Amino acid sequence: MLLVLATASAAPAQEGAPVERPAPGFLPPGFEPPVLVEGDGFRIVPLGPALTQIDYAAYMSSIRHLNETFTRSTDWPTPGITAADAVKDMETEQARFRNRQSFAYAILTPDGKRERGCIYVYPSPVAPYDAMVRIWVTKAEYDAGFDAEIYRWTRGWIARAWPFRNVAYPGRAIAWEEWDALTARAKKGGAG
Repeated sequence: MLLVLATASAAPAQEGAPVERPAPGFLPPGFEPPVLVEGDGFRIVPLGPALTQIDYAAYMSSIRHLNETFTRSTDWPTPGITAADAVKDMETEQARFRNRQSFAYAILTPDGKRERGCIYVYPSPVAPYDAMVRIWVTKAEYDAGFDAEIYRWTRGWIARAWPFRNVAYPGRAIAWEEWDALTARAKKGGAG
């Protein structure tokens, strides 16, 4: 089940927030990213300050799991993340969404009281991909099989609801080692 209930035009802009420009060609000018999508057993909404507490609880419950599966490093999340750090992160994600640079979504339970994970839609740093999508779920959700379910759902959602032709799913459809090599070449100025 896929129900798109709203698009980004409904998202309010905050006064005085920094305005950064999106990556050239990342999104066509008329495209409005969804701001509320409901699936079977979850709902997806943009990350922002209102979700700080449940987002923080979700990733802090799964530090080791996320270090091994989502980031492959010990840089995020860490036990030392403060509430102020979490708020700043949410403000940054909200500004990036509003400025059409990248789109970070919380995957919530249907009642919106618990975060099951997140979906991130970014411009791809590697040609020929026009977008890169990353997904994480908490350790409990992973153990319950939700990771495979949300990955399948996300691939379908991105294909149906977003204007991309070629999407990279690092660590999933593309092995991490291959993605790392592609991004290293792209940083050096080589062909993707």
